[in-house]
Amino acid sequence: MRMNLEEFSIKTKYRMVPVSGNMHVEKGRPHHYGFPSPIARLMKNLLEVKCQWPLQRKVRMWMVLVRRSKQFVFVLLIVFGVWYGVITMNEKLPGHYINLVYNGKMYDSFQTSADIEKFVPEKPIDVLEMEQSQRKKLAKEVCLLSQNNPNLDSVIKDRVLLDHIIVDEEHRLLYCYVPKVACTNWKRLLMVLMGKANTTNPLAIVADDSHRLNVFRRLDNYTGEEIRYRLDHFMKFVFVRHPFERLVSAYRNKFGQNSSSADYFRSRYGRQIIKQFRVNASEESLLRGHDVTFREFVQYIIDPRTVARTRFNEHWRPMVDLCLPCTIQYNVIGKYEALMDDAWLVLEKANLNQKVSFPRSDRPSNTNSLVEEYTKHLSREELLHLYHVYEMDFRLFDYHTPGFD
Repeated sequence: MRMNLEEFSIKTKYRMVPVSGNMHVEKGRPHHYGFPSPIARLMKNLLEVKCQWPLQRKVRMWMVLVRRSKQFVFVLLIVFGVWYGVITMNEKLPGHYINLVYNGKMYDSFQTSADIEKFVPEKPIDVLEMEQSQRKKLAKEVCLLSQNNPNLDSVIKDRVLLDHIIVDEEHRLLYCYVPKVACTNWKRLLMVLMGKANTTNPLAIVADDSHRLNVFRRLDNYTGEEIRYRLDHFMKFVFVRHPFERLVSAYRNKFGQNSSSADYFRSRYGRQIIKQFRVNASEESLLRGHDVTFREFVQYIIDPRTVARTRFNEHWRPMVDLCLPCTIQYNVIGKYEALMDDAWLVLEKANLNQKVSFPRSDRPSNTNSLVEEYTKHLSREELLHLYHVYEMDFRLFDYHTPGFD
């Protein structure tokens, strides 16, 4: 006999056997109806709760998973939207700045359409090569007339003279950097080439990062034999600039701007210059060194007490002392005045023009127009002494200063 729990219960001393949700009393066993209703209800509730609890738990778990999935999808949509917006704005709004974070640092991903397009010089490559031949020929002639050129053996022995030559082993490049001659952008470009930056846009690299000492390996870190091999087999290039333009640029950058670098130069050099060359200097000027004039700066450079030019800071040390063009035969001598053409030639000779392009500056330098404004405050004698300090730079790299050639 089968009975449904919803209809009645059984009170008996004999056992009850569950069969497919119904109660079955074994055949031939005494039984009767009259099970007390409170106990019946309790048994019924216990059986229902026990049967339903696993199902309720599963339902709750699925509801939580659904909610979490919706949140995860929502976050993914936001991330995708931001990424797509960055790509779209870089492509359609080239004048807009967008910031990306690399290695915990904020880099500017701004890139103009001019930067994206590959630069092609107006001059054919044979004209650029001819200009290089003329520059190298002149440099060789001037070097032959000079009697103070160190030979390679002495340079290798005193390796500190090679500390401005950056080595790119993969692309077999040697770059002698001259401060205030586009060296920041060249270092940025080399960082991209050498995989030292999380971006393919050189201008996105913070300038200070490109000047850190541990970024590049210098030629002075190699043995004598390794130095000779690289000088013989790697492509060597250097970029130069009119000496007075470079000097004005260094003065404006290191004594006239508000930056941590300028603060260091004012403290390290400015106070000393004011103390030596300013009569009745104020206590504030002596303490801060913040208002050095260009004439005082020039007086410091030409002073007999500063005759050891190797003690000059690299920003105003003569270019011939930094890169030793009479000892090292450079494959390319680039000029700041023809920066894009000569940079293109370097990359072309190194078979790198398809990989990278030299970054164009959005703010072309106006130092050339400022040189006369700054030098007009110098006496003729001071100007002549200043010319003599940088005479080899003028002669070897074919720069001219009216009245002093």
